[in-house]
Amino acid sequence: MDLITPQLGLLFWQTVLFLLLLFILTKFAWKPIMASLREREDSIESALRMADQAKIEMQQLKAGNEKLMAEARHERDRTLAEAQQMATQLIETAKTRATEEGGRMITQAREAIQTEKNAALAEVRNTAAQLSLDIAERILRRELTDAPAQQKLVEDYLKDVKLN
Repeated sequence: MDLITPQLGLLFWQTVLFLLLLFILTKFAWKPIMASLREREDSIESALRMADQAKIEMQQLKAGNEKLMAEARHERDRTLAEAQQMATQLIETAKTRATEEGGRMITQAREAIQTEKNAALAEVRNTAAQLSLDIAERILRRELTDAPAQQKLVEDYLKDVKLN
């Protein structure tokens, strides 16, 4: 039973040694251990704050990138709309010019045709008048060579002429 029941001297020395060990640990080891634990805790908190801050910055960058992308899309759409409008305007201008030019060319062609028609009619009239004169001259020569025929021609003309 001696082993199970401690003696008073043993208990005294164990208590003194425990208190001495506790004093030495408190004096030399406890402060550095606690300081290193506090330092470790501070570094973990700092790392967590930096991670949160980095997360917030990443969200802000992501939002900024999305905003820039939206602006770029809007600018692209606006540029495409302007280009489409300009193309439509150019097509309409070209159509208008082509229509005007076509109308002008048709008018010029009609005027040229009318001028050529008038010239051709004048030439036909001149040719017909010349032919009529030639025919009349030949008829008159033939009829004026014969005296009785001349007399009959004058009488026919006088019958045709009506006096007032």
